[in-house]
Parts: sequence; C-alpha cells; structure tokens
Amino acid sequence: MFDSKVFFDTIRASLFSGTLSQQQVDGINFKLGQWRDHYMGMDPRWLSYPLATSYHETSQKMWPIEEYGKGSGKPYGVPDPTTGKTYYGRGDVQLTWADNYKKATSKLKLSGAQDLYWNPEQALDPKISADVMFLGMQEGWFRSDSSGSQTLTRYFSSTKDDPFNAREIINGDKNTIPSWSNGVKIGNLIAGYHAKFLSALQAAWTPDPEPEPDGQQVVVDVTAPDGVKVTVLINGEPYANQVAAA
Repeated sequence: MFDSKVFFDTIRASLFSGTLSQQQVDGINFKLGQWRDHYMGMDPRWLSYPLATSYHETSQKMWPIEEYGKGSGKPYGVPDPTTGKTYYGRGDVQLTWADNYKKATSKLKLSGAQDLYWNPEQALDPKISADVMFLGMQEGWFRSDSSGSQTLTRYFSSTKDDPFNAREIINGDKNTIPSWSNGVKIGNLIAGYHAKFLSALQAAWTPDPEPEPDGQQVVVDVTAPDGVKVTVLINGEPYANQVAAA
C-alpha cells in the first residue's frame, strides 16, 4: 500500500523547496509506476538511490534530458563514423558512449525505431530511460573494476549500506566538489538525496493488512465420555460443544 500524497508531500518539502512542477510530478510518477509494475519486492534502496541519481543527473527535473552542451569537447561528443550520431548523455542517468547505447539496446531487446544506437534520441523516452536506469544500475551496465561490475547489490544489501561509494555505479566522480555545492562532494550530495527519497518512501509505504479468514468450515471429530463437556478452540476462539459424532 503506497500513499502518493504522503510521498509527494515529503519530498516536496525535503528536496524541492516546497514546489513541484507538473513535469517533475509526471517524471517521478512514471518511475514509480515502472517500479511497481516490474521491480516491486526488491530492496527499497534500489529505488531511492536511482531516484537520487535521476535528481542529480537531470538537474532536479526528474525527467529524461539531454546533456548540457551535448558532449562538446568530450571524447564521446564526436559523431560516430557509422551512424553519424553523437552519443552524449541522455536520459535519467545520462547514458553516454556508443557502446553503452548498443548495450542498452541489446539488454532491453529494442529494435527498429527504438534501437538506441541508430536512434539515440530514443534514450529520452520515459519508459526506455527508466528501464536503462533501473536495470542498468541493478545489472551493472555502465562501469566495472577489478572486482567486477558496479551494481546496486554491491552497495545495498543485507550487509552493506554505502550510498557514498554507490556513485561508482554511474560515474567515478564521487570525490569531486562542484563549485555550487558549498564544499560537499558529489558522492555525499547524492547520498543525501537518497536518504530523503528513502525516508519519503518509508513514510508512504505501509504493510498490506493480514488477510481475513476465508470462512471455510472446519469439522472436528471428538469422542468423549458421557457427561463430559468439550470446548474446541478454532483460531484461538472457543466454540463450546462443537462436537461432530464419530
């Protein structure tokens, strides 16, 4: 059971300075819908950290965007010799490099007009972007090191809770201090966003109620001597003399 009002009221105050645009609401709702439809039951930190990543990578828009400057001056900002396309950052996680566009196309089984290598602008499609974010971070599509792929389970598990180093899943800039951050490292900035999204999710989610008894008839066979009173307990409740003759 998820109370959207509680969730949005909480993040509006903690992350969005009291105001959310319709595009921000739509973008968050779309990602929550994708999570409910395809990823529900997973660790809630696997939702809050991607939401925090989108918050950072889209400049709080919470909607798939193109990289500012479109890769100008970056090695991935050069047009591909085969397609003529440029694979600068797009989407909720700012997907870059032709090989990553190819990988996402293969992993998501995209084809035709949705093939991201031939049509990189499709990375801005909200569904494709959300799937790239959730699956890519779960499966470690983007980065790896000597220990293997950078995945959510590497930083969030029953024995691990490390949102600072989880930035390695997307980018190796966790220790970078932006000019606008008042001295806070990127890894700590995103860890802070993650904590606020997680708190809002926890406030909004309540356990499903226990199912009511189905009313199925229960017959208990009891043999008792004459004159003996028998009390039968069913689900902890006494049912005096509920005796079926043997």
